Amino acid sequence: MLRPRWIAMLLFALLVAGVFAWLGQWQLSTAIDTDPVPAGATEEIRPIADVVAPGEYLEEPLVGQKVEVDGAWVPDDFIVVSSRFNDDVQGYWVTGQLRTADPEAALAVAIGWTASRADADAAARTLNDAATGERVTLTGRIISDEGPRVPDAGEDPLEQSRMSPAALLSRWHLPEGGIDVFRPYLTSTDPTGALADAGLEPISSPAPELGSPINWLNIFYAVEWAVFAGFAFYLWYRLARDAWEREVEEFEGVDPDEE
Repeated sequence: MLRPRWIAMLLFALLVAGVFAWLGQWQLSTAIDTDPVPAGATEEIRPIADVVAPGEYLEEPLVGQKVEVDGAWVPDDFIVVSSRFNDDVQGYWVTGQLRTADPEAALAVAIGWTASRADADAAARTLNDAATGERVTLTGRIISDEGPRVPDAGEDPLEQSRMSPAALLSRWHLPEGGIDVFRPYLTSTDPTGALADAGLEPISSPAPELGSPINWLNIFYAVEWAVFAGFAFYLWYRLARDAWEREVEEFEGVDPDEE
Protein backbone atom coordinates (compact mmCIF):
# COMPACT_ATOMS: atom_id res chain seq x y z
CA MET A 1 0.00 0.00 0.00
CA LEU A 2 3.02 2.29 0.39
CA ARG A 3 4.04 1.95 -3.22
CA PRO A 4 3.95 5.14 -5.33
CA ARG A 5 1.04 3.88 -7.40
CA TRP A 6 -1.20 3.33 -4.40
CA ILE A 7 -0.08 6.56 -2.70
CA ALA A 8 -1.03 8.42 -5.90
CA MET A 9 -4.40 6.68 -5.94
CA LEU A 10 -4.88 7.59 -2.27
CA LEU A 11 -4.22 11.23 -3.07
CA PHE A 12 -6.74 11.01 -5.91
CA ALA A 13 -9.28 9.43 -3.54
CA LEU A 14 -8.65 12.29 -1.10
CA LEU A 15 -9.28 14.79 -3.87
CA VAL A 16 -12.51 13.08 -4.93
CA ALA A 17 -13.68 12.78 -1.32
CA GLY A 18 -12.87 16.45 -0.75
CA VAL A 19 -15.03 17.45 -3.72
CA PHE A 20 -17.86 15.25 -2.44
CA ALA A 21 -17.50 16.72 1.06
CA TRP A 22 -17.66 20.25 -0.34
CA LEU A 23 -20.80 19.37 -2.32
CA GLY A 24 -22.34 17.88 0.80
CA GLN A 25 -21.55 21.00 2.81
CA TRP A 26 -23.05 23.20 0.09
CA GLN A 27 -26.16 21.02 -0.06
CA LEU A 28 -26.50 21.21 3.72
CA SER A 29 -26.12 24.99 3.73
CA THR A 30 -29.09 25.28 1.36
CA ALA A 31 -31.20 22.81 3.34
CA ILE A 32 -32.02 25.22 6.15
CA ASP A 33 -33.59 28.60 5.47
CA THR A 34 -31.84 30.95 7.89
CA ASP A 35 -34.09 33.86 6.92
CA PRO A 36 -37.62 32.43 6.56
CA VAL A 37 -40.60 34.60 5.72
CA PRO A 38 -42.15 35.81 9.01
CA ALA A 39 -45.66 34.65 9.78
CA GLY A 40 -48.21 37.06 8.35
CA ALA A 41 -45.71 38.78 6.03
CA THR A 42 -47.83 37.98 2.97
CA GLU A 43 -50.80 39.80 4.54
CA GLU A 44 -49.00 43.14 4.64
CA ILE A 45 -50.10 45.11 1.59
CA ARG A 46 -47.04 46.29 -0.33
CA PRO A 47 -46.67 48.31 -3.55
CA ILE A 48 -46.34 45.91 -6.47
CA ALA A 49 -43.09 47.62 -7.48
CA ASP A 50 -41.54 46.44 -4.19
CA VAL A 51 -42.47 42.81 -4.89
CA VAL A 52 -41.91 42.12 -8.60
CA ALA A 53 -40.94 44.10 -11.69
CA PRO A 54 -42.42 43.64 -15.17
CA GLY A 55 -40.83 40.75 -17.03
CA GLU A 56 -39.39 39.18 -13.86
CA TYR A 57 -40.33 35.86 -12.30
CA LEU A 58 -41.99 35.99 -8.89
CA GLU A 59 -39.71 34.69 -6.15
CA GLU A 60 -41.08 31.69 -4.24
CA PRO A 61 -41.34 33.42 -0.80
CA LEU A 62 -43.42 36.20 -2.39
CA VAL A 63 -46.07 34.00 -4.01
CA GLY A 64 -49.41 35.04 -2.51
CA GLN A 65 -48.10 38.38 -1.25
CA LYS A 66 -50.78 41.07 -0.99
CA VAL A 67 -49.97 44.06 -3.15
CA GLU A 68 -51.48 47.37 -4.17
CA VAL A 69 -51.40 48.63 -7.74
CA ASP A 70 -52.72 51.67 -9.61
CA GLY A 71 -53.76 51.60 -13.23
CA ALA A 72 -56.58 51.75 -15.77
CA TRP A 73 -58.60 48.97 -17.35
CA VAL A 74 -58.07 48.38 -21.06
CA PRO A 75 -61.41 48.15 -22.93
CA ASP A 76 -62.28 44.90 -24.73
CA ASP A 77 -59.63 42.94 -22.81
CA PHE A 78 -61.96 41.31 -20.27
CA ILE A 79 -61.66 37.57 -20.90
CA VAL A 80 -63.28 34.54 -19.25
CA VAL A 81 -61.03 31.79 -17.85
CA SER A 82 -62.69 28.43 -17.16
CA SER A 83 -61.94 25.61 -14.70
CA ARG A 84 -61.67 27.97 -11.72
CA PHE A 85 -62.61 26.77 -8.26
CA ASN A 86 -64.05 28.88 -5.46
CA ASP A 87 -64.24 26.91 -2.21
CA ASP A 88 -64.34 23.61 -4.14
CA VAL A 89 -67.06 24.83 -6.53
CA GLN A 90 -66.01 24.87 -10.19
CA GLY A 91 -66.78 27.96 -12.21
CA TYR A 92 -65.24 30.81 -14.14
CA TRP A 93 -63.02 33.82 -13.58
CA VAL A 94 -63.46 37.09 -15.41
CA THR A 95 -60.04 38.60 -16.05
CA GLY A 96 -58.86 41.93 -17.40
CA GLN A 97 -55.77 43.80 -18.46
CA LEU A 98 -54.79 46.58 -16.07
CA ARG A 99 -52.42 49.12 -17.57
CA THR A 100 -50.35 50.04 -14.52
CA ALA A 101 -49.05 53.56 -13.97
CA ASP A 102 -45.74 53.10 -12.14
CA PRO A 103 -44.10 51.28 -13.76
CA GLU A 104 -46.09 51.38 -17.00
CA ALA A 105 -46.86 47.78 -17.85
CA ALA A 106 -49.65 45.30 -18.54
CA LEU A 107 -50.90 43.25 -15.59
CA ALA A 108 -53.37 40.35 -15.78
CA VAL A 109 -56.01 40.62 -13.06
CA ALA A 110 -58.49 37.95 -11.99
CA ILE A 111 -61.45 40.17 -11.06
CA GLY A 112 -64.15 37.85 -9.79
CA TRP A 113 -65.77 34.42 -9.97
CA THR A 114 -69.10 33.00 -11.03
CA ALA A 115 -70.44 29.48 -11.36
CA SER A 116 -72.19 30.15 -14.68
CA ARG A 117 -70.50 30.62 -18.04
CA ALA A 118 -73.41 32.77 -19.20
CA ASP A 119 -73.00 35.02 -16.16
CA ALA A 120 -69.25 35.20 -16.75
CA ASP A 121 -69.73 36.24 -20.39
CA ALA A 122 -72.31 38.83 -19.34
CA ALA A 123 -69.95 40.22 -16.69
CA ALA A 124 -67.14 40.49 -19.24
CA ARG A 125 -69.43 42.49 -21.55
CA THR A 126 -70.46 44.75 -18.69
CA LEU A 127 -66.87 45.41 -17.71
CA ASN A 128 -65.85 46.08 -21.32
CA ASP A 129 -68.62 48.68 -21.62
CA ALA A 130 -67.65 50.28 -18.30
CA ALA A 131 -63.92 50.58 -19.06
CA THR A 132 -63.42 54.31 -19.60
CA GLY A 133 -59.71 54.62 -18.82
CA GLU A 134 -60.38 55.99 -15.35
CA ARG A 135 -57.57 55.33 -12.86
CA VAL A 136 -58.34 52.69 -10.21
CA THR A 137 -56.47 51.27 -7.24
CA LEU A 138 -56.60 47.53 -6.63
CA THR A 139 -55.35 45.25 -3.90
CA GLY A 140 -54.94 41.51 -4.18
CA ARG A 141 -52.56 38.60 -4.11
CA ILE A 142 -49.78 38.29 -6.67
CA ILE A 143 -49.58 34.72 -8.05
CA SER A 144 -47.17 32.97 -10.41
CA ASP A 145 -48.17 32.29 -14.01
CA GLU A 146 -49.83 28.88 -14.38
CA GLY A 147 -48.41 28.46 -17.88
CA PRO A 148 -50.36 28.22 -21.15
CA ARG A 149 -52.17 25.07 -22.24
CA VAL A 150 -52.52 23.77 -25.79
CA PRO A 151 -56.22 23.03 -26.51
CA ASP A 152 -57.13 19.45 -27.29
CA ALA A 153 -58.37 18.47 -30.73
CA GLY A 154 -61.89 19.79 -31.26
CA GLU A 155 -61.70 22.36 -28.47
CA ASP A 156 -62.23 26.06 -29.02
CA PRO A 157 -58.72 27.47 -29.61
CA LEU A 158 -59.73 30.67 -27.81
CA GLU A 159 -60.90 28.84 -24.68
CA GLN A 160 -58.76 29.78 -21.69
CA SER A 161 -58.53 27.20 -18.90
CA ARG A 162 -55.25 28.35 -17.33
CA MET A 163 -54.55 31.70 -15.70
CA SER A 164 -51.58 32.56 -17.84
CA PRO A 165 -50.62 36.15 -18.75
CA ALA A 166 -48.50 34.64 -21.54
CA ALA A 167 -51.65 33.13 -23.10
CA LEU A 168 -53.85 36.19 -22.44
CA LEU A 169 -51.22 38.42 -24.01
CA SER A 170 -52.06 37.12 -27.48
CA ARG A 171 -55.64 38.43 -27.10
CA TRP A 172 -54.92 41.77 -25.43
CA HIS A 173 -54.88 45.15 -27.12
CA LEU A 174 -51.33 46.47 -26.78
CA PRO A 175 -49.62 49.63 -28.01
CA GLU A 176 -47.86 49.40 -31.36
CA GLY A 177 -44.48 50.10 -29.78
CA GLY A 178 -44.94 47.26 -27.31
CA ILE A 179 -45.14 47.37 -23.54
CA ASP A 180 -43.66 45.51 -20.58
CA VAL A 181 -45.79 42.73 -19.12
CA PHE A 182 -45.90 41.32 -15.60
CA ARG A 183 -45.23 37.57 -15.59
CA PRO A 184 -47.39 36.84 -12.51
CA TYR A 185 -51.05 37.81 -12.19
CA LEU A 186 -53.18 39.46 -9.52
CA THR A 187 -56.27 38.02 -7.85
CA SER A 188 -58.29 41.07 -6.87
CA THR A 189 -59.66 40.99 -3.33
CA ASP A 190 -61.79 44.14 -3.42
CA PRO A 191 -63.93 44.38 -6.55
CA THR A 192 -65.81 47.68 -6.26
CA GLY A 193 -67.76 50.04 -8.48
CA ALA A 194 -68.28 48.66 -11.97
CA LEU A 195 -66.73 45.37 -10.87
CA ALA A 196 -69.38 44.86 -8.24
CA ASP A 197 -72.08 45.85 -10.76
CA ALA A 198 -70.93 42.97 -12.96
CA GLY A 199 -72.40 40.52 -10.46
CA LEU A 200 -69.20 38.62 -9.71
CA GLU A 201 -68.35 36.97 -6.42
CA PRO A 202 -65.00 37.66 -4.72
CA ILE A 203 -62.31 35.13 -5.54
CA SER A 204 -61.40 32.85 -2.64
CA SER A 205 -57.68 33.40 -2.21
CA PRO A 206 -56.52 32.41 1.29
CA ALA A 207 -53.11 33.22 2.69
CA PRO A 208 -50.40 30.80 1.52
CA GLU A 209 -49.28 28.21 4.02
CA LEU A 210 -45.83 28.73 5.47
CA GLY A 211 -43.47 25.93 4.46
CA SER A 212 -40.95 24.27 6.73
CA PRO A 213 -37.61 26.11 6.99
CA ILE A 214 -35.92 22.69 6.60
CA ASN A 215 -35.57 21.15 3.16
CA TRP A 216 -35.33 17.44 3.93
CA LEU A 217 -34.57 16.55 0.31
CA ASN A 218 -31.41 18.69 0.43
CA ILE A 219 -30.41 17.05 3.71
CA PHE A 220 -30.84 13.64 2.05
CA TYR A 221 -28.61 14.77 -0.81
CA ALA A 222 -25.99 16.00 1.69
CA VAL A 223 -25.97 12.55 3.32
CA GLU A 224 -25.57 10.98 -0.13
CA TRP A 225 -22.47 13.11 -0.83
CA ALA A 226 -21.00 11.99 2.50
CA VAL A 227 -21.61 8.35 1.53
CA PHE A 228 -19.93 8.95 -1.83
CA ALA A 229 -16.91 10.48 -0.06
CA GLY A 230 -16.63 7.42 2.17
CA PHE A 231 -17.02 5.13 -0.82
CA ALA A 232 -14.02 6.79 -2.53
CA PHE A 233 -11.81 5.72 0.42
CA TYR A 234 -13.39 2.25 0.55
CA LEU A 235 -12.77 1.73 -3.16
CA TRP A 236 -9.10 2.68 -2.76
CA TYR A 237 -8.79 0.36 0.26
CA ARG A 238 -10.35 -2.61 -1.52
CA LEU A 239 -8.21 -2.20 -4.64
CA ALA A 240 -5.02 -1.78 -2.63
CA ARG A 241 -5.83 -4.72 -0.34
CA ASP A 242 -6.69 -7.03 -3.24
CA ALA A 243 -3.40 -6.13 -4.93
CA TRP A 244 -1.48 -6.70 -1.69
CA GLU A 245 -3.12 -10.10 -1.08
CA ARG A 246 -2.35 -11.11 -4.66
CA GLU A 247 1.31 -10.20 -4.20
CA VAL A 248 1.46 -12.15 -0.91
CA GLU A 249 -0.03 -15.22 -2.57
CA GLU A 250 2.42 -14.97 -5.45
CA PHE A 251 5.31 -14.60 -2.99
CA GLU A 252 4.20 -17.71 -1.11
CA GLY A 253 3.85 -19.62 -4.36
CA VAL A 254 0.09 -19.91 -4.23
CA ASP A 255 -1.72 -19.66 -7.55
CA PRO A 256 -5.00 -17.81 -6.80
CA ASP A 257 -6.62 -19.40 -9.90
CA GLU A 258 -6.13 -22.87 -8.40
CA GLU A 259 -7.96 -22.12 -5.17
